[in-house]
Amino acid sequence: MSEPQPEYVWAYPDEKPRRGRVWLIVILVVAAVAIAATVFWLFIRPSLSGAAETPTPTASSSTSPSSTPSVTPTPSPTPTPSPSTVPSSEPTATAPPPPSAPDISDFREKVTPVLSDAQRGLQIAGESDPQEAAQNVGFLQEDAGRLSDFVAPNSISAQWSSSLEDYSRSLQTLRSAYERGGSANSELSAASRALAALKNVVS
Repeated sequence: MSEPQPEYVWAYPDEKPRRGRVWLIVILVVAAVAIAATVFWLFIRPSLSGAAETPTPTASSSTSPSSTPSVTPTPSPTPTPSPSTVPSSEPTATAPPPPSAPDISDFREKVTPVLSDAQRGLQIAGESDPQEAAQNVGFLQEDAGRLSDFVAPNSISAQWSSSLEDYSRSLQTLRSAYERGGSANSELSAASRALAALKNVVS
């Protein structure tokens, strides 16, 4: 009888913890964090700082308009000489009055109708009541103002101006007398004499 053969049984040893893999995972994680930090500092952070500095060019652009008005006043002195040229031509336009002194006959034709109306006006004032007479003398004063607008010839200019001034003054005195409501016979006579003297200048 044969002896029983021994049975071979495979015995698996207890598995040791795989520490190598754990360290490998830890190293990979640390490397990934380091790479991520490097990418952040190299690319993402400069873009964020550039965005933070964006208002800086806004301030520089605000400075550029401040320089723009400094350029605007520069052309303003250029039109300044042009108005200085305009007044130089204006006195040339005012030069014509000197040769406008008329001949004595032409001047007489202009003023005679007004002087004739003045004589008639004084007669009407002497025949009217004080209120109406004062109004008529006011019309005569307006005619005297028209006479002062006529340029007298050089030969009678001084005498005409003096006589016209006396006549205008006499009209004012006559009107004041009528406005007071009293008798104005003496003032009317003085105005008639002043008018006659004025007419003699151009006769």
